[in-house]
Amino acid sequence: MSMKLSGKVAIVTGASRGIGREIALAYAAAGADVAVAARPSDALDSVAEQIRAAGRRALVVPTDVSVSAQVDALVEQTISELGGVHVLVNNAGAFKEVATVPFPDRVLKPPAVMRDTTERMTDEEFRQVIDTNIGGVFFGCRAVAPHMMERGYGKIINISSIAASMAFKMEAVYGASKAAVNMLTRTLALEWAAYGVRVNALAPGDYNTAMTAEAWSDPVRRQVYLDSIPLGTEGDMVGLGALAVFLASTDSDYITGQTIYIDGGLTAQ
Repeated sequence: MSMKLSGKVAIVTGASRGIGREIALAYAAAGADVAVAARPSDALDSVAEQIRAAGRRALVVPTDVSVSAQVDALVEQTISELGGVHVLVNNAGAFKEVATVPFPDRVLKPPAVMRDTTERMTDEEFRQVIDTNIGGVFFGCRAVAPHMMERGYGKIINISSIAASMAFKMEAVYGASKAAVNMLTRTLALEWAAYGVRVNALAPGDYNTAMTAEAWSDPVRRQVYLDSIPLGTEGDMVGLGALAVFLASTDSDYITGQTIYIDGGLTAQ
């Protein structure tokens, strides 16, 4: 990968695994120094070690993105220790596949859903999805924007989902939260365009990540996924990382307020 991000500093939340990890490592390979944030874990430290092995600086900042004070501290520490923030990737997310209320007349069977439909979503599950998927993105954007606006340049990439525009059983709150991310992206792009801050969203389709590993490991559900994808294959994490590099680089300076779907054709149907 070319050094498109040489001299840049990026923050990636939810960087300990899955899509966040892939993007953080892709940014390091493209020349960026990276602050990696997630709840404390050995995996987060491991990502930082890989970034340093690539010859880039890495900063580990354990962060719960649903707590605004921790997100503010993440941005402040990155500016203090790495010299600024050019790119923010709001990737940290929460996924719950739960019925809003129990299905009283029938229980949906695989492959329609793979979860118990006899329980309703709890208040705690609702708040976890909303506070992480909407709150975390909002807090990240709010924390980094003044610094980027003062510089007159910045890139914010919010990780959305195909569930923002496609309805899936048992994912009412998750889908609503990602649709909110898309609208937040569009609105902030308009508000901050005059200051040189670009705001876009990436909406992945079916990727086999730590968040979805349980479903992908089930052979019935795996086949359901593959049969629904026009290209007939799961998402390629390397390609997703390359797209995230493009959106963080000057090559994409004329793109803002967009949600870019990377889904093998799912949302084209």
